Amino acid sequence: MSSSVGLLVRLEAKSGKEKELAEFLKAALDLVVAEPDTSTWYAIRIDANHFGIYDTFPHEEGRKAHLAGKVATALGAKADELLASPPEIQPVEVLAFK
Repeated sequence: MSSSVGLLVRLEAKSGKEKELAEFLKAALDLVVAEPDTSTWYAIRIDANHFGIYDTFPHEEGRKAHLAGKVATALGAKADELLASPPEIQPVEVLAFK
């Protein structure tokens, strides 16, 4: 499946909530697997309290569906508990990939 658009999401864990955020992101994979238009999905740890999600989609409709999907809903429900600040969500254009 080719990918033309993506999302780069930056997350900062509240102090003491780093482990819980990491576990939340690992568990979110099960929700993403069910999304037919999510081509790739990566949950990453940048440093001790900064995390991220990078995902790609074949088209804008897939990206919009993901933003309205179960992972976004679950993260929104846990944001006040786990995050020091709102997620930074950056739409991106995929120029090349392997």
